Amino acid sequence: MRIQDVIQGKTSRAVVTIGPDATVRELVALLAEHNVGALVVSDDGEAVTGIVSERDVVRRLHADTGVLDVAVREIMTAEVRTCDGGDDLTDLMQTMTQHRIRHVPVVADGRLTGIISIGDVVKNRIGELEFERDQLDSYVHQT
Repeated sequence: MRIQDVIQGKTSRAVVTIGPDATVRELVALLAEHNVGALVVSDDGEAVTGIVSERDVVRRLHADTGVLDVAVREIMTAEVRTCDGGDDLTDLMQTMTQHRIRHVPVVADGRLTGIISIGDVVKNRIGELEFERDQLDSYVHQT
């Protein structure tokens, strides 16, 4: 299965981005408003400058309660692992596991086209397993 197949199955394909100069307070508001766990950091909504997650906020908040007023660029991950829609989902699962990441931007020709989360991957895998189970059940109960 390809990453684009998972992206097409998502209820919302919109990618919420935030500028690197926005405050962490604005970031938290967007995370809550869109009920997501991470945002792609981008100046123009197309180029990936970084990624920032709820975990990034929590880890910094523990050390510095004033973090809400700093720029997103101060807490974001600048070295972002991305994937292409044509990449194999199994390879992405290995990357996510190996690097302990939960959100991966999907990029085509240098442009942000989507984001895939570990939740998307798990949902897809459960769907595959249910389909296989139903097929086996049907086969076993044929008369």
